[in-house]
Amino acid sequence: MTGALQSIIFDFDGVIADSEPLHFRAFQHTLAQEGIELRSAEYYARYLGYDDVGLFQALATDRGLPMDASRMSALLAAKGQRLQEMLERGHVLFPGAADFVRSAAAEVPIAIASGALRREIVEITNAAGIGNLFAVIVAAGDTPESKPSPAPYLLAFEQLQLHTGNDMDPRRTVAIEDSQWGLESARGAGLRCVGVTNSYDSSRLPGAELVATGLDALTLPALHHLCATDPQPIAGAPHA
Repeated sequence: MTGALQSIIFDFDGVIADSEPLHFRAFQHTLAQEGIELRSAEYYARYLGYDDVGLFQALATDRGLPMDASRMSALLAAKGQRLQEMLERGHVLFPGAADFVRSAAAEVPIAIASGALRREIVEITNAAGIGNLFAVIVAAGDTPESKPSPAPYLLAFEQLQLHTGNDMDPRRTVAIEDSQWGLESARGAGLRCVGVTNSYDSSRLPGAELVATGLDALTLPALHHLCATDPQPIAGAPHA
C-alpha cells in the first residue's frame, strides 16, 4: 500500500510490551530495600513517564532524599537485576502487538523511542521474533533528556531519515504512545500522535489525534488517513 504515512515510531513499555507493571514492581522492590515506599497510584500518576534515572531523580527531589552518583548507580543496578529476573519468567507482549509490528514494517520504516534500557528492548523483541524489523532503536541514555522532552523522538526521526536516505516529513510520521508524557514528547518533535489505552483511558491522553485500545485495534489505513489530513488543534481525541 502506498499512502500518506511515511514511518512509525513506537513507544515500547505500555505499547508493545506489557512491562509497566513489571517496572513498577521492580522499582517498588528496589526502593523497599532502602526503606522507601512507592505506591501504585503514585507511580502511575507521577512517575510512569520517566526512565530509570529520571524516576530516581524525581523521587529524590519530591521527597528530599539524598541521591549522589554512588547511590544512583546502586539503585539502577538493583532495579535492572530485579526486572530482568521477572522478564525471564514469561512473554510480555500485548496481544496483537507482534502482528501489528510485522504489518507496519512491511509497509514503512519503523522505530522505537523509549525510556527502557536497550538490553531490555532487544531481548524482548528478539524473543518475539520482531527485533530485526526495527530500523532504529532509541533507548534510555541515548539522549541528554528523556521524555517528556522531544529529544528521544527527534533522534529517532533523524536516524530514520538517515536509514532511509529520504527527507521525510514529521507530519507524516506517527508516534504511538500510552502516556501523556510520551505524547508531549512526540508532539514536541512535530510528529502525529496516536494514543493507546493500555495504561490510561483516553481522558488521560491529551494531544492524541487518534486513540485505540491497543495495537490489536489499530489499523494501517487509519494511520494513512491521519497523515493525509492536516494536524488540528487538540480539543478531544477521536477514536480509531
